[in-house]
Amino acid sequence: MATTTSDTLLEDLSIPHERNVPLGPLTWYGLGGSAEYLAHPSSVQQLSALAARCHETDTPVYVLGSGANLLVADRGVRGVVVQLDDPCFKQIKIEGTRVTSGAGYDLAKLVLDTARAGLAGLECLAGIPASVGGAVRMNAGGAFGCIGNAVRRVMVCDARGQVYYRSRDDLEFGYRRTNIVARYILDIEFELSPSGADGLMQRVKEIFRLKKSSQPLAEHSAGCVFKNPPPTPCSESEEPPPTAGQLIDRAGLKALRVGGAEVSSRHANFVVAHPGCTADDVLTLVGRVQSRVADRFGVKLEREIVVWP
Repeated sequence: MATTTSDTLLEDLSIPHERNVPLGPLTWYGLGGSAEYLAHPSSVQQLSALAARCHETDTPVYVLGSGANLLVADRGVRGVVVQLDDPCFKQIKIEGTRVTSGAGYDLAKLVLDTARAGLAGLECLAGIPASVGGAVRMNAGGAFGCIGNAVRRVMVCDARGQVYYRSRDDLEFGYRRTNIVARYILDIEFELSPSGADGLMQRVKEIFRLKKSSQPLAEHSAGCVFKNPPPTPCSESEEPPPTAGQLIDRAGLKALRVGGAEVSSRHANFVVAHPGCTADDVLTLVGRVQSRVADRFGVKLEREIVVWP
């Protein structure tokens, strides 16, 4: 990928960074091109300075968490990819029922930490791969509950480098969304409830077993590809609308394949990548699934995975 960003963009900020870094190995799909710059700020102050510099120079910026719901285009991305992998963004503190986690902390570890501490509220997220910041950004969750229910306060940094807090009274969480518009989530405070550690750990194991039995967790994928369609307005039916996976299955699309990309035969809302797969294979297959479901059921499936750029 051609370099277009100024060579001095990061050097004079003394921010650890690398040039032309393949992003595929940093994502669960394992696909896609390179980042022109991959930056690793080592403090909130460095991140703030980086954000301000990129805003001033109109440089594209992307924030990389665990790469679990991300597909990077084969051509890669121009600009700066920011990874909050420094220890300062991966701290956790437990004080009574209040738990504070850095955005770079691993969600699976947080679930186990809080369950073992006898704190209920996050065990519903067992089996969901994500950084804590990424999980809050998309209000990660499912049939057992969502992370937004436990969030009390969030520290964020906007595109201009301004750092501030968003508290519970002005936060909104919906299906795979929040009203947090700031580009960077830095720190999250949770309010949990005391409960028995043994029971919570049993619940974590139970939820994980259920997901492992129905999802292709051992294969290269980015989790659910599509959001579940919302209920039809004014519908008199008490039955919940079919999920995205059910629609794809009913359209006969399990095992549909484009190149190295295939609709999972285990769970139709997963697209798995086989050896030789490209990001273009996945995108082409996703488009075909959307088209077939729209033709068959009149439902336009909306992507849940994030595609760069």
